[in-house]
Amino acid sequence: MTVSPYELLLEQATRHLFFTGKGGVGKTSLACATAVTLADRGHAVLLISTDPASNLDAVLDTVLTSSPTPVSTVPRLQALNIDPEAAAQAFRERLVGPYRGLLPPAAIAKMEEQLSGACTMEIAAFEEFARLLGDAKATAPYDYVIFDTAPTGHTLRLLQLPKAWDGFLTTTTGEMSCVGPLAGLQQKRALYAATLAALTDTRSTTIVLVTRPETSTLTEADRTSRELASLGMVQQCLLINGVFPDVPTTDPVAQALRQRGLDALNALPSGLQALMQVRIPLQAQNIVGISALRTLVSAVPASTMRPDASPPVHVAEIALPPLADLVDDIALAGHGVIMTMGKGGVGKTTVAAALAVELAHRGFPVQLTTTDPAAHVQAAVRDAVPGLTVSCIDPAAETEAYREEVLAAVGAELDAEGRALLVEDLRSPCTEEIAVFRAFARVVAQGTEGFVIMDTAPTGHTLLLLDTTETYHREVARNAQQVAPEIVALLPRLRDPAFTRMVLVTLPELTPVQEAQRLQADLQRAGITPFAWVVNQCFALTDSTDPLLCARGVNEWAYITEVVTGMPARTYGISWVPDPPVGREPLRQLLHAAGR
Repeated sequence: MTVSPYELLLEQATRHLFFTGKGGVGKTSLACATAVTLADRGHAVLLISTDPASNLDAVLDTVLTSSPTPVSTVPRLQALNIDPEAAAQAFRERLVGPYRGLLPPAAIAKMEEQLSGACTMEIAAFEEFARLLGDAKATAPYDYVIFDTAPTGHTLRLLQLPKAWDGFLTTTTGEMSCVGPLAGLQQKRALYAATLAALTDTRSTTIVLVTRPETSTLTEADRTSRELASLGMVQQCLLINGVFPDVPTTDPVAQALRQRGLDALNALPSGLQALMQVRIPLQAQNIVGISALRTLVSAVPASTMRPDASPPVHVAEIALPPLADLVDDIALAGHGVIMTMGKGGVGKTTVAAALAVELAHRGFPVQLTTTDPAAHVQAAVRDAVPGLTVSCIDPAAETEAYREEVLAAVGAELDAEGRALLVEDLRSPCTEEIAVFRAFARVVAQGTEGFVIMDTAPTGHTLLLLDTTETYHREVARNAQQVAPEIVALLPRLRDPAFTRMVLVTLPELTPVQEAQRLQADLQRAGITPFAWVVNQCFALTDSTDPLLCARGVNEWAYITEVVTGMPARTYGISWVPDPPVGREPLRQLLHAAGR
């Protein structure tokens, strides 16, 4: 009997498994497939999502809550989603509730306002995470606990929090912090210490780095691996998802896809070469549902079509204009902000770079920037383009500048004890969030003078940034003598469709489309209507005759049709292209890549 490398990996699995990696690489599918397989082997398994943009419900076909929920078709498997907003609400009530009826309403309102920022949401979500990892009683009934984590940047912040918050509590002596009374945090120190110990215990915890056979995702996995190792998380393995099968083909698109993957794997960073490695074949269909999850781990790939099999017949095609038409529509305004948004890994950076390069080519002043610490906008553009400025909001530099500004504005009026307390408050982890927010507001304001193309962070982080404009306004005002006009004007600018255009980027697959739909609904509740959708990397728009790629193309049309017919904004299409769209000319060529 043939045993797949994935099954060999499972035989060596530790009790805690963390699936992490760049957005869109298949973390959720592989985490779910692992959980299902271990449960099928008779183990009690708890699967947890710490991703604000979780789609466990769709993959498992089970409605989940923040409590363990049985997956009906998989005995011994339970799953849950950590809901950051619900966790923050419960956290606030635990701190404020005991004072209701004892303190004046104005004092209660002040406490609630102080606890309304993003830092409260982060520490509350982390507290739930810490309870499940650091408290042995919380998961005692389970043999395995599997974490489907958020995209890389958010995950690293989550995994660094045990050390960050423990250090903050060690050095902070005041009674209040950015998340309220310190007593509420001090009580958790033992739990945080246990969480950090569990994360670095090689006997019980493994970091599963998920990637694809692409240079950018492998580079990101290598960076993540090194950073986690520096934090003591050295027990790691590597899953490379979506590897084109080694079967003969004369199809140019299939040959290009295979060669691109081989080139990336042959240049595998040295740090990743030392890890245990499993390669998962490219599948014809989306990995959704228990049956597909079980097949993913088995020795036989889900796509068993012979190389000489006749390709499926495409369904009726619908109108899908190219990205060049979107540039025409944007250019009419002459200035403003364009934000590319969507699930991690769908190509937001590439689309943002293509729009920026073309607008600059047409003579407009353009700034291409990002709020995503894991983005690579400079690498995407690569070449110098007249009229185009490329920048990145640097969290470290912005945080240091913010600290100095607050100390100069507020600290000068305090005595020695008051200034010491302020310095402690500014060492809290949420200071970085405030600093980055201010930089975000400054960049948006520059859209009055030309075009600002903003490649935003993955969905969860982006929504956090947008949802907290008003709460950050209050938080910034607390530590400054006056609020900058660009912060006051930020939310109206984001809601002005003549100034800010939100472009939702997706892939023609179930999870990215569902995530973009959720993002659109959240934006609409915030008073923001998306300007356009872009469906990226469509095999359905290529001329491939390869059976595997044709099967993928047929599956894609259902999602393309859903976007075109069901979304209020206009939709544009980009085909999968043989050569990576990096550099000025390849990005401009992407504008005409097989829109129909």
